[in-house]
Amino acid sequence: MSTAVGEDMSAPARASVLIANLSSVSKRIAAASNGRNNHSETSPSSSAGPVAATSTSDSNNSSAAPPVRLVAVSKLKPASDILALHSPPTSHLHFGENYMQELLEKSKALPPEIRWHFIGGLQSNKCVTLAREVRGLWAVESVDTEKKASLLDKGWGERAEFKQKENDANGPSDRRLRVFVQVNTSGEENKSGIQPGEPTLELCRFIREKCPRLKLQGLMTIGAIARSKATTPENENEDFACLRDTRDMVVEKLSLKGEDTLELSMGMSNDFEGAIAMGSNQVRVGSTIFGARPPKGEAKS
Repeated sequence: MSTAVGEDMSAPARASVLIANLSSVSKRIAAASNGRNNHSETSPSSSAGPVAATSTSDSNNSSAAPPVRLVAVSKLKPASDILALHSPPTSHLHFGENYMQELLEKSKALPPEIRWHFIGGLQSNKCVTLAREVRGLWAVESVDTEKKASLLDKGWGERAEFKQKENDANGPSDRRLRVFVQVNTSGEENKSGIQPGEPTLELCRFIREKCPRLKLQGLMTIGAIARSKATTPENENEDFACLRDTRDMVVEKLSLKGEDTLELSMGMSNDFEGAIAMGSNQVRVGSTIFGARPPKGEAKS
């Protein structure tokens, strides 16, 4: 159970609560991951694959199964909250933001080692700026059209460090921007995302063939609220099943293997344990760590 977070408490007290909440969520992720591992050992046909417990930094053991990645969703929260979790002893790396202007400002103010995930609705007119200007941008998780993918590809190519590394023979071999295709698994008109099935397949194919600066990392969904509330490790979520099946289809149709195999980004505060049981590689948890958010009107879009 996470501890209640009050933004009017002293900075040290609030930092202690945030750290305790992050630790609690991490332990729950580890337990859910272990349950999935045990299930996969007795069910060879499971598509989930073995996973280890979550960690705050990337594993240096390449032979170990990758942990379920925890993205701490910090939208509408102060930079001091993020710094409290990024600083030792937790040293958490991955944070998610929904609004471009807020992300842009936080990325400039906070340490460059932070790995930012943009998880909000993606507007075409902001794609180039997002990819070009946000320091430490690790992934964009809400790509749902070819136009947006092309604009992100363009913006990433305009980054100063990308241009510099293009001519650096000693630089890392893969400098691409990770992207997830957002799939509207619930069919709700008010939700962003591309339709599952053939439309998702064609967008994934487009990204791989026409966007050389992008790395297709996986698929993402934000499921229906009612399904989310009903999700448990024993009660499968229809949205998660749809995303998993869509991922498996794309992997098969595009003959993806090894490092090209696609991740599943699914599961939030109310349902992340159920998502892990169904094969999620990454969960996005906000209010369980940071507490209730202020009104959306305070956001800088």
